[in-house]
Amino acid sequence: MAESLVPHFVNDIGVGRIKIGVKEFQCMGASPPQDHPHVYLDMGSDNEIVCPYCSTLYVYDVALAPAESDPKGCVYVATAPAGAPAA
Repeated sequence: MAESLVPHFVNDIGVGRIKIGVKEFQCMGASPPQDHPHVYLDMGSDNEIVCPYCSTLYVYDVALAPAESDPKGCVYVATAPAGAPAA
């Protein structure tokens, strides 16, 4: 399976603001199964955007890599369910 080119972010820790290193991404709200509909967000020429589902404020930070967040741990990484066959 191909890896997604659009990073997914979650706010499991419930902070009001998350700094990220991309301007186009998907917000999931929280990790499954508590996630909200995965919404694609594009900051365009702005440097911040609010998720319409969970109200998390995402702020673009040029110092962060696409797979980084501040606070750490807000980048969602999918894992195979237990007992799933290896790819």
